[in-house]
Amino acid sequence: MKRRNFLQKASLSTIGVVASASVVACNTDKEKNNSGRIVNSTSVKPIVIATWNVPNATAKAWEVLHNRGTSLDAVEQGCMIEEADVKNSSVGKGGLPDRDGNVTLDACIMDKDGNYGAVMCVQNIIHVISLARKVMEGTPHVILAGEGAEKFGYDLGFKKENLLTESSKKAWKKWKKTSDYKPIINIENHDTIGMLAIDINGDISGACTTSGLSYKMAGRVGDSPIIGSGLFIDNEVGGATATGMGEEVLKTVGSFLIVELMRQGKTPQEACEEAVRRVVKKSGDRYKDFQVGFIAINKQGETGAYCIHEWFSYTINKQGENKNYKSAYYNKA
Repeated sequence: MKRRNFLQKASLSTIGVVASASVVACNTDKEKNNSGRIVNSTSVKPIVIATWNVPNATAKAWEVLHNRGTSLDAVEQGCMIEEADVKNSSVGKGGLPDRDGNVTLDACIMDKDGNYGAVMCVQNIIHVISLARKVMEGTPHVILAGEGAEKFGYDLGFKKENLLTESSKKAWKKWKKTSDYKPIINIENHDTIGMLAIDINGDISGACTTSGLSYKMAGRVGDSPIIGSGLFIDNEVGGATATGMGEEVLKTVGSFLIVELMRQGKTPQEACEEAVRRVVKKSGDRYKDFQVGFIAINKQGETGAYCIHEWFSYTINKQGENKNYKSAYYNKA
């Protein structure tokens, strides 16, 4: 059902789907300095960019785009791959729990029209990115949290499932021996998957999903489900998404900042670099102890990525080919 029909009908059985159709011209692009940034772009081909080394996720998103699917479908289905991967200890099932041993998930999604949906502190539902989309398309709200979000999901037929795997449970019990809370910088796939895509119509969508910081306080929410911080899309300009220490991203509303900088004429790379500098400036010497990374894409299909410390990476799929890149970084310690 459309958002406007929510108050007119009690049933939640029908959820609308965003769809579009058009054509796109050819793209003359090339890569520069192994950065993943597209230059000399005269038009846009479908393209996907995601945080970290997630080739299966970007391949799935590309498959959707290649079959003329929307960018919204692409980012949702791409993120679902990581949510279902129990080997990824920071997204979906298999995510590391909070201090009480509960796995809680956050996610948000944003479409080409600026519509946005998010869920936070959700237990027992694997595909929270899909649940966030249902919030966007089937309710008058943009965020649902905790038990309310879960109930909404169960009413729609989402399966209830224990998200704490034996591997994550074992790691949590080991952590409890010291209860030393100190996030570790740059563990590959240690954090959020953020994904941005441009479809054959040239429309941009984005998604972000995570289990958040491992061994966080119960109820903690980071930047991932918060519009403008973990994710922001403006179809006239571009999109951006973040990974790393969410508390620091929230303080600068980093993804929104990047999109606005691109609106002012900066390239995605320049905008990501400026956003990281803002985080560093606000944090003083504390930046030495945490990581923040951004990726971005503009309407022309140019991409950018930048982080505080070395070893943050991101994956791009264009023309059906995955490539993983090491991000440029700030660290001047």
